[in-house]
Amino acid sequence: MVSLADYARDERTARVMLSMIVEPDDANVGRLLRREGGIETLRLLDTGSPMPGIRPEEAAILHHTVQQAGTRVGFENDLAHVLDGSYTPLIPGDAHWPVSVDALGERAPYVLWARGATSFLATRRDARVTITGSRAATAYGDHVAGELAADVSMAEQIVVSGGAYGINGAAHHGALAADGDTIAVMASGPDRLYPAGHRDMLERVSDLGLPMSEMPPGSTPTRHRFIARGRLLAALSSATVIVEAGARSGALNVAREAHALGRGVGAVPGPITSAASTGTHLLLREGTATLITGSHDLAALRTGRQRAPARTQGLGTVQDLDALDQERPGRSL
Repeated sequence: MVSLADYARDERTARVMLSMIVEPDDANVGRLLRREGGIETLRLLDTGSPMPGIRPEEAAILHHTVQQAGTRVGFENDLAHVLDGSYTPLIPGDAHWPVSVDALGERAPYVLWARGATSFLATRRDARVTITGSRAATAYGDHVAGELAADVSMAEQIVVSGGAYGINGAAHHGALAADGDTIAVMASGPDRLYPAGHRDMLERVSDLGLPMSEMPPGSTPTRHRFIARGRLLAALSSATVIVEAGARSGALNVAREAHALGRGVGAVPGPITSAASTGTHLLLREGTATLITGSHDLAALRTGRQRAPARTQGLGTVQDLDALDQERPGRSL
């Protein structure tokens, strides 16, 4: 019987295979990768051999997952398809690998898929700013996000966001309108332009900027993948700004991930009567974020002169209820 590891001719192919088999943000797989490398990690998962640092019951689940993939008809063809050269699989050590995501440690991505200006990922971390927030944005939020993105672009920084409706879309539009550079971090494969209502915008990002994902081509978005994407949005940039967010918005997780990494976190205030600003006010009240009222605050945040003190508690468990919005731009919180 052919082992999955037999298909992994090198570290890159092994990591690509892991991205096809195992869901992202799995610290157990990340722990093995850091200790054993991709090929040996595949072998351990495939054979069910003892896995250093992983509890037996968790190892058994991973072994079962890999075994299912190994017996799936067409896996070898699927592997050949994702490696056909349409998209570039980046791994640690590549010239354009964004070293800022290595700060995630065992939660770092196994591989990153991209097509286009991958050099955007090779820039210094302080050349990138993440702007994100609720999908159910108000006109005020859209305006502020667009203005901030334009300011970032005029400062020759790269705008990072998630391609979704609401604040994310406004941030990408603001960067594109200012002839700036932008990165769209996708929860699907980089070839699945999601949501469909943003296809035109995401095609412009593909032409002028960089769509990227830790999911291989052909992958569909899921709730877990939306939540996992948050740590990449946080890790890619020196600063993260939340423009609007409901009380249980997944954007709050992005802010807390960035805060835990020691990155600058800012939040834009809104009317006290607006449910869309409840989350940003919460971040300001708990000290996770500093106040952002314009480009001057953003510049200070980006350079680290206006940063909230580091905390020691773990990340929050806010659910990403914005994640699966069924592509409805007007979804209420």
